[in-house]
Amino acid sequence: MELQPNNPLHGIKLEQILNDLVAHYGWEYMGYAVKINCFNSNPTIKSSLKFLRRTPWARAKVEALYLKMLKNKTNK
Repeated sequence: MELQPNNPLHGIKLEQILNDLVAHYGWEYMGYAVKINCFNSNPTIKSSLKFLRRTPWARAKVEALYLKMLKNKTNK
């Protein structure tokens, strides 16, 4: 495996990203920020993972929200 020192997502699993986002923002805000049904209708980590693994555009939006959260945490 190659080192990716400039990639903040390197080595972080999608499940960890979701868990961190839910803990920080909650499902309601995530459904508002990333308009996908798995965050708005009976959200669970399992159903969200299944959808995000099959849908690259949604995964990209979730990863962008995670990077935004990390940036906001480091700026405080």
